[in-house]
Amino acid sequence: MRVYEDSFSGQKIYPGKGKLYVRGDSKIFRFQNGKSESLFLQRKNPRKISWTVLYRRQHKKGISEEVAKKRTRRTVKNQRAIVGASLDVIKERRSQRPEARAAARAAAIKEGKAKKTETESEKKANKAKNAASAAKGQAGKIASKQGAKGPAVKVAAKSR
Repeated sequence: MRVYEDSFSGQKIYPGKGKLYVRGDSKIFRFQNGKSESLFLQRKNPRKISWTVLYRRQHKKGISEEVAKKRTRRTVKNQRAIVGASLDVIKERRSQRPEARAAARAAAIKEGKAKKTETESEKKANKAKNAASAAKGQAGKIASKQGAKGPAVKVAAKSR
């Protein structure tokens, strides 16, 4: 005994029942009754009609209680060493007291500021030194082409 499935509702069609619909492109559709045929021809979406198998499947209706919900896997957190710091160092830092951590941070900031002021003072000293040497060189140098030629030569007056 051959049992077909309704193309629209998804329900079983037993022998001697239902309608056969053949579209222009030779695709065959089988309908259990006029209701499902009519809805198909109106181009209704079977996923939006509550009594169809597709709707019930999509909205998880009528699923037996035996099927238990799938357990979600808990994510396991692993600690890995970061480049430049081993796992032991990271754990040690994590277990530090907040006061000790704050003190260490303040000391690091202070050290960084001291280093920065030192480099800035060196830069200023170098700049001043360069400026002084440039000023000395400027005094001895000739500023223009005209000056490079030297003073104008006075020509003695000639009498006729």
